[in-house]
Amino acid sequence: MPDPQPLPLEAPVVVVGGGPVGLTTALELAHHGIASLLVEPREAVEHSRPRAKTTSTRTMELFRRTGAAAEIRRRAQLPIDWSQDIRFCTTPGGMEITRFTKVLGLDLENSQLTSEAAQQIAQPVVEEALRALADRHPLVTARFGARATAVDLSADPAGGRPRVTIEDADGTVSVVIADYVIGADGSRSVVRDALGARYEGAAGGRPNVNVTFRSRELAGLVPPALHHWVLNPEAPGVVGPLDLEGTWWAIATGVESVADDAEAAAVVRRLVDADIDVEVLATDPWQARLLLADSYGSGRAYLVGDAAHQNPPWGGHGFNTGVGDAVNLAWKLAAVLNGWAPEQLLASYEAERKPIEQQTIDLAANNMRSLSIDLASPWLMVEGPEGDAARAAAAETIRATKADEFYANGLVLGYGYGPDAAAQAPSTREYVPIAAPGNRLPHSRNAAGESLFDLLGPEFTLLSAGAGAGAARGGAEKWLAAERACRSSPSIPRRTASRPSRGRRRCSCAPISTSRGWGSPGPTRARSWSE
Repeated sequence: MPDPQPLPLEAPVVVVGGGPVGLTTALELAHHGIASLLVEPREAVEHSRPRAKTTSTRTMELFRRTGAAAEIRRRAQLPIDWSQDIRFCTTPGGMEITRFTKVLGLDLENSQLTSEAAQQIAQPVVEEALRALADRHPLVTARFGARATAVDLSADPAGGRPRVTIEDADGTVSVVIADYVIGADGSRSVVRDALGARYEGAAGGRPNVNVTFRSRELAGLVPPALHHWVLNPEAPGVVGPLDLEGTWWAIATGVESVADDAEAAAVVRRLVDADIDVEVLATDPWQARLLLADSYGSGRAYLVGDAAHQNPPWGGHGFNTGVGDAVNLAWKLAAVLNGWAPEQLLASYEAERKPIEQQTIDLAANNMRSLSIDLASPWLMVEGPEGDAARAAAAETIRATKADEFYANGLVLGYGYGPDAAAQAPSTREYVPIAAPGNRLPHSRNAAGESLFDLLGPEFTLLSAGAGAGAARGGAEKWLAAERACRSSPSIPRRTASRPSRGRRRCSCAPISTSRGWGSPGPTRARSWSE
């Protein structure tokens, strides 16, 4: 492998942390013409710990505009039509108590509601897809094997630029001066430390152990399903496939740790209630955390993803909220760096994202109140009328308490940043599209099945319907002429040419009329179409 090139002395944005959220940040910046330097200590992606397994429909919409959605679909090892079910059972091969179908947004393929369905895919596969895109993009400089050891923000109050100390894999230390620093570096964030921010909240729930394993025999014992929730009080937990080649994940609830692979294999066999072959790939003890940073940043440094918040995994929203952070912050940074928005815009990042994260944590905490260990009962294991009655009662409880975990369009598609946001999400499960500033633009398809979102420009798009379309276009043309004049004025300060080139602001003005077969919500303005 050739020696890496020296790090640049300056960068418009340094992204500290190259997991899925950091990579999304860099790709979204590049989408808006902004170059970044991304540093990540892990040279290779670790597959033995799958972490998140659900990429939501809204995250896939965000990924669509950078090409990531198509790359993720190509790499996904569980096709969305393989299964869209979640089972609750006595044991994976035993009696089924109830099941949820068309879960987690997987049924939204080619729908009017969204441009993308959700995807079941392990987080490491998502990360590799994003790495591949970043590697090909000329505006992303990714240095894997490098670690940010310090971030100096001391010059920030005076308008100075942050200095990021970076240690390369060979021990070489460099200092990079940035316009902005984004901390996507997780729970031990050096950027959060530099900001003086801290988590607020606590750990929650019982201890758990994740086990990733291979088994040739398990698939033949269980029906197809994404999750098998095991309600055996002797071994409660969840198990599900990572691919169709015999790789599985399991969560043993109430187990604090395992001593070795032999004990982990025994935990899996108790969970599935069968003496199957088990090759343990990894174990991971954990406890859910419900944490929000007291500050998401200010000035020239900001936090995204786990550096800003930690969510319980129940419902599959944690990784997805991090992607939402990345897109929200990146387009605003690009707007400032491209010169068409004031720096005050960046203050809206925390104001908009923090309530969404609190809402998500609250929902996950509610989901956590009804885990396998809570729903389990010895009566469920009994055959005959008494067992049948117990299982029927359990099915009613499960459907009442767990539906929000698997049907969450109100949370996933319905969150927004304006005064009308709450009206479009009357419940966790319900999403009623409302065209209003701050809301996700209501989606539609034309007669050919093409997505409205694919016609929008990379920045702001003015939508106008019917008779007002001509006037809207005329107004937009006048606005663009004024902007061009402003951009060419010598009184407008320009950034020095020595920094990496940045894209210009682009605006697409597209009158949309019902004569073309589009559903139209009426005249509206959308500031960030799918964010």
